This record gives sequence, structure tokens and C-alpha cells, in this order.
Amino acid sequence: MNIDLQAREIKPLRNTYAHVAKYAGSDKPASRYQEATYGAQPSANFHYRPTWDPQHEIFDASRSAIVLADWYVLKDPRQFYYAAWTMARARQQDAMEANFQFVETRGMVGKIPDDVRVKALQVLLPLRHAAWGANMNNASVCAYGYGTAFTAPAMFHAMDNLGVAQYLTRLGLALDEPSVLEEGKQAWLTDPKWQVLRRCVEDSLVVKDPFELFVAQNLAIDGLLYPLIYGSFVDDDIALKGGTAVAMLTAFMPEWHDESARWVDAVVKAAAAESPANQKLISGWVQAWTERAQAALAPVAQLALGDAGQEALAEARSKLADRCRKAGVPL
Repeated sequence: MNIDLQAREIKPLRNTYAHVAKYAGSDKPASRYQEATYGAQPSANFHYRPTWDPQHEIFDASRSAIVLADWYVLKDPRQFYYAAWTMARARQQDAMEANFQFVETRGMVGKIPDDVRVKALQVLLPLRHAAWGANMNNASVCAYGYGTAFTAPAMFHAMDNLGVAQYLTRLGLALDEPSVLEEGKQAWLTDPKWQVLRRCVEDSLVVKDPFELFVAQNLAIDGLLYPLIYGSFVDDDIALKGGTAVAMLTAFMPEWHDESARWVDAVVKAAAAESPANQKLISGWVQAWTERAQAALAPVAQLALGDAGQEALAEARSKLADRCRKAGVPL
């Protein structure tokens, strides 16, 4: 008996969801990122305005002074939706676990000079609280911002900052006794060297415009803090003085910052390109918050690097200025 097998092509009636095709501009096969992002923002049929903010709908683009015809122009060049983000972070988590195991099994902490270890703890542990502030701010951007392309990665960013705080906690426990965590907290609360940065972080917590908050935290504050601390301090100073273990246990931070900067810069560039009014507004926010962040980090730079601290901070400012120029909002 012969069996004749034939292939039949079944053409789909459409290649993606109608609301995705609307934003993509055509009914062509969409990426997972597009299907998880486009058209997902609730925009109609709200029951009532929130009693705590009756001037706005529960989801309302007018909460920001930035005006966009389509908030989905704020695309993430990393194409992160939940699954892609979790897989990327899982790979990085595996790498960090390997780093912690390597440091522990080789006894690398015991080979760090005491003065280097103490300096690393003095500078890094209070930054757990700065990372917590960044977590809160990005959660606020997600809560009060508009457009899934803008708010979804902000929530991912919030959880990433929580991860940064947890890695700093693990660093403290790896390098010393649990009491150093309380010492870092007290330094954040009472040490004059940290109070300007603490005030900057706490003032950012009450910024109401979600896009200004995005610029303040993710571009200005982090744009200076990460190159200064994890570049100039950890990689260029502590690691060269016998603190290679510290660099390994904080390897996630500079890698994450370089990756997330692509998203931050793309959002700012797209919003500024929409109109001269947007560009002027964003430029003002960038200038004001960068000046404030630089002043807040000056005592921290002095604590970390001594007389070389201000030069390192100026270098971080120069790198941030290059990013801003490319994004269309020059400092």
C-alpha cells in the first residue's frame, strides 16, 4: 500500500493582533516585544477619576509636561518584555553567583588589604540606600507614566535597582560581619559626607512629573554615580590596590548600567525629537538635575578617591555630557 503525504500551506488570516498592527503600521509578523508592548496601555472606559487625584484619569498622559502624539515612540532598543528581561537577568545572576563562589573558594577576601576593604565598605554600603531610592523612583515612573513602552521597562529598571542593593548587601556580608550593614545605614543617615546625596535622593522621591523623575534618576543621578563609583573607584582604584574581589562582586553594576543607558538615552532622544518644546523642557531638567547630582556626589568622590575624586567626577560629567549631546539635549 502506498501512502501519499502532501504538505499543505495554511495561510493565517492575519499575522498579528489588530491593536499591534495599528501601532506597527501594517499587518506583518510582529516580534514578541511588539506584541507585549504595543496597544497595552489602558486608555478608555475608566470607572471614575482617582479620589486622590481628581484632576487626572487613572492613566493620564497629562501628568507629564512632555507632550507626545504617540507614547509608543519611546521604544526600548533592548526589546525587553518580561520574558526577555528575566532571561537576561538570569544569565547575569548565574555569572554573579559564579563570581561569589570563586571569591569564596579562593579565599580572595582574606587577601584584600585591611585599609582597602574598609574603604570599599565605607563607600559602597551606604549606596544600598541610593539604590533603594532609584527603585522607588522607577516604580513611580511606572505607576504615573503613560504608555507601556515607557512604563514597563521602568518597572524592570526598578527591580534591577533592588538587585543592585541586594548585591551590595551580599558584598558587605562577604567582606565583614553583618554589623557593617548597620554602619552603612548610619553613615547614610548621619555622616555629613552623605547628607547632600541623601537629600538629593529624598527630594527626587516627591517629583510628580514622571518624565522629569525619569531624567533626574536614570540619566542625571545614575549617569554620574555609576561611572564614578564602579568605574573610577572600584575598577580603577580598589581593584589595583588588591581589591580584585570587590570588582568581581560588583561586576553586575557597570555591565547593567552600560546596558540600561541604551534604553535611557533612546527614550530621551525620542521625546526630545518630538518638538522644540519637549527638547527645551528636557534640557532644563537635565541641566538642573545634573548640577544637583554633581554637587551631591562631590563629598562622596572626596571620600572615595581623595584629591583625585573631583577629577573623576568631572570625567563622569564629561561622559554624561557626551550621552546627552547624542540624545539631542546637550548639557
